[in-house]
Amino acid sequence: MSLVELRKLPPAEKLKIIEALWSDLAADEATLESPAWHEQELQKTETDLAAGRIEVVDWSEAKKELRQRFE
Repeated sequence: MSLVELRKLPPAEKLKIIEALWSDLAADEATLESPAWHEQELQKTETDLAAGRIEVVDWSEAKKELRQRFE
């Protein structure tokens, strides 16, 4: 599928493709190197969580909410 075809897809279909790609990449974690900025963001998130500036949301609920937002 080309980028032109991808751009024509509705948001819900794009999200399904993203999830499929991520699952495929995550299946072999040894070949997926995380960039340095990602570690910095994880540390910031941990700090914000400990300080009570953000709250934990169940992943299945978060996915459901995101799908509804883009359908």
